[in-house]
Amino acid sequence: MIAITSARFWHNLLAKLLQRIKKLPGTPESIAIGIACGVAVSFTPFLGLHMLIAAGSAWLLGGSIIASAIGTIVGNPWTFPFIWVAVLYTGRKLLRLEHNAEPTDFEAFFSAAWQALKELDIETFGHDIWPILWPMIIGSIPFYIIFWILSYFLVKHSLVKHSLVK
Repeated sequence: MIAITSARFWHNLLAKLLQRIKKLPGTPESIAIGIACGVAVSFTPFLGLHMLIAAGSAWLLGGSIIASAIGTIVGNPWTFPFIWVAVLYTGRKLLRLEHNAEPTDFEAFFSAAWQALKELDIETFGHDIWPILWPMIIGSIPFYIIFWILSYFLVKHSLVKHSLVK
């Protein structure tokens, strides 16, 4: 059986992550806020800014900035394709836009977005990037809220129940 799909792999990964969280300075509340900010930001389309946004939001809410960085691992090369499809689909539904039958090439999209931003190419950004980015921003809002709340309560409960914080 492939190690990634085994229960032992996930158990060991979670145990190692909890050991790192255990060593973080702060209260269960501040650590949970930080993790929640990192997890939630992973559902936004602002690649390259996730850690900065997570740190800023954790700081504003009185959370652990270090924990926010740990929370951003939810967004990774294995999860991003699913996240992007989900937030784009949700955003299009919320904005009542017609669904494009063609699948979105996210690699090309983010590459073009980065290029347009570097060159301050407003025309390309408005014509090619914004029609995909706007629904992704709108679609990320419900995911942000839901996953912030879920991760906050799960982490806080785990920290308090298992006395993982000094």
